Amino acid sequence: MACLKDLKQEIQTIQSVFPKNHERFQITSASLDELNCKFVDKDGKKYEINASITETYPMTPPVWFAESDESSILNAVKILSDTSGDDNHVIKQVEILVRELCRSNSIPEPVDLEKLIVSNSLSSEANASKTVAEVADEAPAEDGSDVDTGDEASEHDDDLDYFEEVDAKKIKTDDDMDSEGLAVWNRLQQNGMKNILKSSSSGSTQATDRLMKELRDIYRSDGFKNKIYTVELVNDNLYKWNVGIKSTDPDSPLTKDLERLKKSGGKDCILLEILFDDKFPFEPPFVRVVDPVMSGGFVTSGGALCMELLTNQGWSSAYAIETLIMQILATMIKGNARVRQFDDTKGLGTRNNPNLRYTFYGAVRSFKNLVKVHKERGWHTPPNEEG
Repeated sequence: MACLKDLKQEIQTIQSVFPKNHERFQITSASLDELNCKFVDKDGKKYEINASITETYPMTPPVWFAESDESSILNAVKILSDTSGDDNHVIKQVEILVRELCRSNSIPEPVDLEKLIVSNSLSSEANASKTVAEVADEAPAEDGSDVDTGDEASEHDDDLDYFEEVDAKKIKTDDDMDSEGLAVWNRLQQNGMKNILKSSSSGSTQATDRLMKELRDIYRSDGFKNKIYTVELVNDNLYKWNVGIKSTDPDSPLTKDLERLKKSGGKDCILLEILFDDKFPFEPPFVRVVDPVMSGGFVTSGGALCMELLTNQGWSSAYAIETLIMQILATMIKGNARVRQFDDTKGLGTRNNPNLRYTFYGAVRSFKNLVKVHKERGWHTPPNEEG
């Protein structure tokens, strides 16, 4: 039995056991590369939990993340990153997740969970060590004669129709992406997971898959399409982003500074460098301002950003990168950020002055210093000039 077919049957089973109206755990949508779920606690509060299925599945487990800061939710999700063997299969992953969520929230396990356990024990293990792409290369075309998983599963057929036609080497591409982003996305998909990891010395399968999702969401977003911000992967390196952000407040002095900067031959945006490593999304990326040199706006003299959000203490794996980008912009505007080369009160001179340039190591030093200061003083009264 081909691995793609096994995956489809597992997802159909999960959907039949935990439909959209289930009282405790709901599968809201599913596809070959993604599973979207909701957990309902004893007070009726819903928590969104998502999983991305990588090209190396089932050798590696799906990558899970939660849209919540609740520790019981985050801890349950984190457990799934340490599985191996048969526990990597999506049906087993859901079983583990539901058990842990119920346990940590002191809620009885749903009776329906037993159906999932029985189905999992009957599933084939013949292709457990092969990736989706490898099995697809070896297997003949599917004839559509799938095992019937019951009447409840039939309501989900529309969500899974494209399983019959999908090429496992090229995940289904979204039509609502920006055209520029779509070209980058297709190029990354063609390069494949192994090449992406090879291009970064600090990558991991989990971080890569999450970053692919973040990039896809950005290319879909109105903010990207409307040019509020731009995103460029440096040499197609998924772990190194150049992001240009523009002021969204027409009355802000920063907006006028950026307009003046453009007229003088510069860019009308603030260029950020965002660097990720293999610990993402459980640890924050490193973010610095590249250009122009600024004053105020919680930007340090070295170009680092004085934001608790960018520290391990303030970061959450649930944060989306687009949200981070917009939060940085909002913080700059709130902090009355200005383009510094227009302010000669400190004798720093013109734009050509080398003192008016940020460096990577200067930003790293500034960030380490401000984290040390705030660890001692807290994040309520930032020191002058350094955030």
